[in-house]
Amino acid sequence: MKLIIAVVQDQDSNRLLKALTDHNFRVTKLATTGGFLKSGNTTFMLGVDDIRVDKALNLIKENGSKRDQLIAPVSPMGGNADSYVPYPVEVEVGGATVFVLPIEQFHQF
Repeated sequence: MKLIIAVVQDQDSNRLLKALTDHNFRVTKLATTGGFLKSGNTTFMLGVDDIRVDKALNLIKENGSKRDQLIAPVSPMGGNADSYVPYPVEVEVGGATVFVLPIEQFHQF
């Protein structure tokens, strides 16, 4: 058995949750915050039998899409303003960060 921890952007969370539950995966959904863009993320935790890990990973990959997004840069606070860019910058967001961990025991009470 494995524990899959997948961190996805909030925009992808409902679509991913539906895909996982449609394929009979039991999912715990946690609201989290990312450090890079200070934007909302969703973390999913799944206890998965070894033979279903690839299916879960494929669903996460299909429903956690990368895309480009314009962000407004934060103005410098007390720092050097020479490198400050005052216009929106395009960055790649989305996708999924996934951890697959071995599980010794799994209990449901």
